[in-house]
Amino acid sequence: MVQLKEFRIVMPMSLEEYQVAQMYMVMKMQQQSTNGDEGVEVLENKRFQDDVFGKGQYTSKVYRLQSKAPAWLTTIAPKDALVMQEEAWNAYPRCKTVIKCPYFTKFSLTIETVHRADNGTSENVHGLNEEQLAARQVEIIDIASAETDYWSYAIRSSSFDFPKFKSTKSGHGPLLDGWQDNCRPVMTAYKLVTIDAPYWGFGYRLEQALLAGERALFIESHRNCFGWIDEWFGLTMQQIRELEQQGDCLLNEKISKLVLLTDAADCEQRFTHSSERQVQQVVHT
Repeated sequence: MVQLKEFRIVMPMSLEEYQVAQMYMVMKMQQQSTNGDEGVEVLENKRFQDDVFGKGQYTSKVYRLQSKAPAWLTTIAPKDALVMQEEAWNAYPRCKTVIKCPYFTKFSLTIETVHRADNGTSENVHGLNEEQLAARQVEIIDIASAETDYWSYAIRSSSFDFPKFKSTKSGHGPLLDGWQDNCRPVMTAYKLVTIDAPYWGFGYRLEQALLAGERALFIESHRNCFGWIDEWFGLTMQQIRELEQQGDCLLNEKISKLVLLTDAADCEQRFTHSSERQVQQVVHT
């Protein structure tokens, strides 16, 4: 049975700030979760243009997440069943991500994201039809909540205390009760997750587990977006793109793979100039 769930993540920042925050967060979290055995491998990272999204950034990645597999899944599949292939089209403020698993060939997971300068009150930003709206579940996520579960523990829950947190550089925060209604600036990431695992006997359980995993990842990543604000605040898009390119090289060096669209000499050249020190500081902060 196809699962359709929309997560609305309200953020205490502007749309322009979030674009930088999200890119910085992805880069840093990938570095933190990658080592020689598992983590993220970047296959492609390039500009694209098409009739659907217009102009944006296309990425292709492989996620090796063996240690994150729940115990029940390892009884019916090997640990490498949690090797995921991801394609993403980022044409901010619209994005689309498609995730597939080579082991479960019928499995599919799609995340369509629309970013708006509101506090999560838009009812149909994805333009769903009546049938889809009837099937859709909606959950508004509060990044200030300290709620935890199995997946948040597996992903590594951050320890920010947002009711007491205030950004030194931007002045944003703290996030007190009801902050979504009173915060300025404010924006929301509307993430529509469509997941289908048509396997008799365990497909529904797999769908629910992966929905819970995506939810935990959304919470953790967006908590980090805000918690790391004094690290990324003030960076330009050009600076964040340069850090991202260098970070991709570092990722593939960690995972002991070659960068497919960047040869070794190019990587080496990137590491020799002064900005190498900057990216090293960023990813190890």
